[in-house]
Amino acid sequence: MDKSYQHKPDRPWIFRTYAGHSTAEKSNALYRGNLAKGQTGLSIAFDLPTQTAYDADHVLSRGEVGKVGVPVKHLGDMRALMADLPLEEMNTSMTINAPAAWMLALYVALADERGDDRKKLRGTTQNDIVKEYLSRGTYVFPPEPSLRLISDMVSWCYTEVPKWNPMNVCSYHLQEAGATPEQELAYALATAISVLDTVKAGGQVPESDFETVFGRISFFVNAGVRFVTELCKMRAFVELWEEIGRERYGVTSPKALLFRYGVQVNSLGLTEPQPENNVYRILIESLAVTLSKKARCRALQLPAWNEALGLPRPWDQQWSLRLQQILAYETDLLEYEDIFDGSHVIESKTDELKQLARKTLADIDARGGATQSIDYMKESLVGAHIDRIKAIESGDLTVVGVNRYTESEVSPLAAGEGSIQTVDPAEEAAQVRGLKEWRKSRDQAAVDAALDGLRQAASEGTNIMEPSIACAKAGVTTGEWGTVMREVFGEYRAPTGVATIARGDVGEDIDAVRKEVDRVSEALGRRLTYVVGKPGLDGHSNGSEQIAARGREVGMDVVYEGIRFTPAEIAEQAKEAKAHVVGLSVLSGSHLDLARETLAELRKLGLGDVPVIIGGIIPPEDAMALKQMGIARVYTPKDFKITEIMGDVVKIAENAWLMPA
Repeated sequence: MDKSYQHKPDRPWIFRTYAGHSTAEKSNALYRGNLAKGQTGLSIAFDLPTQTAYDADHVLSRGEVGKVGVPVKHLGDMRALMADLPLEEMNTSMTINAPAAWMLALYVALADERGDDRKKLRGTTQNDIVKEYLSRGTYVFPPEPSLRLISDMVSWCYTEVPKWNPMNVCSYHLQEAGATPEQELAYALATAISVLDTVKAGGQVPESDFETVFGRISFFVNAGVRFVTELCKMRAFVELWEEIGRERYGVTSPKALLFRYGVQVNSLGLTEPQPENNVYRILIESLAVTLSKKARCRALQLPAWNEALGLPRPWDQQWSLRLQQILAYETDLLEYEDIFDGSHVIESKTDELKQLARKTLADIDARGGATQSIDYMKESLVGAHIDRIKAIESGDLTVVGVNRYTESEVSPLAAGEGSIQTVDPAEEAAQVRGLKEWRKSRDQAAVDAALDGLRQAASEGTNIMEPSIACAKAGVTTGEWGTVMREVFGEYRAPTGVATIARGDVGEDIDAVRKEVDRVSEALGRRLTYVVGKPGLDGHSNGSEQIAARGREVGMDVVYEGIRFTPAEIAEQAKEAKAHVVGLSVLSGSHLDLARETLAELRKLGLGDVPVIIGGIIPPEDAMALKQMGIARVYTPKDFKITEIMGDVVKIAENAWLMPA
């Protein structure tokens, strides 16, 4: 063994996989299995109704229950989810944002019920609402009350659950939405500043304790495949965070100034074609956040190689976990000081990113901070993603297996029945039945009293946490908590980022499609009208934004109102716009239910002849079922040439409206 190092090897980071599906019971079994295989922390994926504070029987929850995560409707579900898991010993990360206070309340209520010490609870609630407005879409309330909820949690946690990270500033989804490294740095840091300024202004934390609060803010970042840039981005994060702590907030404690972060490596770059190549991408991305000791992550969760195809199986998640374990335990990575110190290349790139991030931060500050800059940041992200997509389409940005080296043998890993995990459609009905039984079994007077206490706290501006915990113990449901919060705070619809984007590029392909749009529009007697809809609760809007932007670029009249509409509302949009084509985007796995309902709603309005196309992560057998029910065309991530899709839309409209029957 090499004895040249002079210190004890570092402890490895926390090993996580992002997991949860179907039911609390099935997710609990998955967690216990993963922990038995050597996972050292939980990362809970909640389903979309839970993430948006709806109950399983709400109209918007149809088709979404248990699809992209576990439904947690009340304290009973939290009991089942954490059964036989020692809360005082766990490190539990929850990917939850708008209802983060509620999920933490359920967790604390369960700990109280089990006799666990609140002060020993360790974990993280993501709780970054700004990035929800910009990229992920599971927001509920407007910016100001959302910041107030986060501030309440930060102010409550540092004394009641001092080992808990009440907020995890999450730049992960910004990169998924197309952010450049400097945008990811600046937008995340601006969000942290916004929260800290709100906490300071709220008066719940004495000035003498502010350093402690600063030290409990953690981050959750993305690591893409451009290894050197990503490594330097992390070193820039570390240095900029310390700079902000010292200069803006007067923090001096070295421990409080540490940049504490977890990572999910990039899912945006995972490919549907040749998905086995994703294993190499995941490994390279892992190195960017583990090799540099000064900028090493505290927790790492890796996607599975086949996430671009559908829900990973337990074996797929195990494979990702084994990658982490080999990296931490078989290599000598943890035995050395930072191997990049003194590298002029690394230092130069890190300085460049810091300068660009400072410039963007100053711009956001001048606009009034993160919550006042949402429109600006959203439009900038959509623009950056447009540039990325066009680079892939043109071949300037190589993606192996997609736009280069596309010849391929059939993969034995992705073949055959059971190659991805599926959720039984009957689970949703069972969840709704269980919800009704829960409501019948509780003390309704206690529920009403707890909800009144919650409403009063929200209205009067007192801290929301203890009233939320009282609600959890009384048997209040996620949707009921959300309803009270909506009544007091109102709801919010974030900007789409595509309203003013019209790049005007005249590439050969775009110019050709523009001419076709003009020709068909003239024949139709008005501009070809394309309604792009996001039905259900799926908030991942990157694809629909790119489709809407490119449609406008080639001259179509595009109607895109954003996310979270019912099929009936999308049908109304189509009627009002006199749509020639309707396009649906669904990435939550609910494509069959939502497509069927949208077609039915269009027929109710006499729009049964309007062709409907759909895009999403759709297995081949589901694509066939969609076409059989009347969907005109199905697109998946392998269809990356958006201008070609626009050409298809023109042909579909022409065939539907101008060709003889």
